[in-house]
Amino acid sequence: MDVPMTNNTEAPFEARLRGLSALIVGATGGIGLAIAEAFAEAGARLVMHGRDRARAEARASELRSLGADVSTICEDLSGGEPSRALLEAAASADILVVAYGPFVYKPLSETKGADWRLTALACLALPGTLATEAAAAMAARGSGRILLFGGTRTDAIRGFKANAAYAAAKTGIGVLAKSIAVEFGGKGVSCAVLCPGFVDTEYLDATTRERLGNASPRGGLIPSGEIARLALYLASGGMELANGSIIVADRGLYSL
Repeated sequence: MDVPMTNNTEAPFEARLRGLSALIVGATGGIGLAIAEAFAEAGARLVMHGRDRARAEARASELRSLGADVSTICEDLSGGEPSRALLEAAASADILVVAYGPFVYKPLSETKGADWRLTALACLALPGTLATEAAAAMAARGSGRILLFGGTRTDAIRGFKANAAYAAAKTGIGVLAKSIAVEFGGKGVSCAVLCPGFVDTEYLDATTRERLGNASPRGGLIPSGEIARLALYLASGGMELANGSIIVADRGLYSL
């Protein structure tokens, strides 16, 4: 039975996801996995997307062993084209989180056409397609929340020395969120963008971990669980006030 989404400000925010459905794209590692774990603990019904089936099923099995209601969708999204199954999952979800986007780290002079196509399709067209599908369906039901992820320091137009293609696509996510707020905000749909700083995930090698940790304003990397707690708050109702916002979560990072 579907559970209606409410703005029950009397309940602790951790309890406001109980019984709601959440699709998390990029849920089998890094920030996405931390969010999946936090949402599962809060009682949400999860659809976890991942590229590798064995990895996705292993992560889902771990959460099921803790009592979570979890299903998986496995597909490669690097071409920017979600399957019908993923689009249907987005449309039926109370909450959509897109914590996905291939990172290209190259000087602009070495960035090729394939790099631009990858980032434009996977980091902008894909979340745009999923969020549009979700927002229209959520508006018809009268409620829904969409959380998108930008990149570090992509909350405004900036120049980048080594990741211009990725940053250009992720900066565009802000336009997407504000457009959803403009068109669907009056129909109960909220959307926000999180731009995290340097987060500690399994995708970083030792050299990169040290370099980014040293560049962080308070030293060290941000634990993925801290970003997940912020995502939990936003998805639990904190996004209503911040509809259309680009939220910087980088501990005050000002230079690379």
